[in-house]
Amino acid sequence: MMDMLEKLNVKKTGIFAAGVLFGTAGIKVLSSKDAKKVYVSCTAAVLRAKECIMRTVSIVQENAEDIYAEALEINEKRAAEETEFEDESEAADDFKETPVSQS
Repeated sequence: MMDMLEKLNVKKTGIFAAGVLFGTAGIKVLSSKDAKKVYVSCTAAVLRAKECIMRTVSIVQENAEDIYAEALEINEKRAAEETEFEDESEAADDFKETPVSQS
């Protein structure tokens, strides 16, 4: 029996016992009414933050859609102006005098 007690590592056993004790106490603390109030408050804060972020995201998304629409309008106007300019230059080419060769 003494051999068995001598082989028992007191330090490791003490650490294990302390871990079990703190684990049990931790479960009691985490499941208490006060802890539940803290969890509820933290969750409510996270939900408020989420709502604020979602409002900001929707504003940014609306602005991006407006920017995209305006960019499309600018490109359409530019394409129409280029087409108009090309039509005018082709019409001007039709009225140029062709040189007559003198033989």
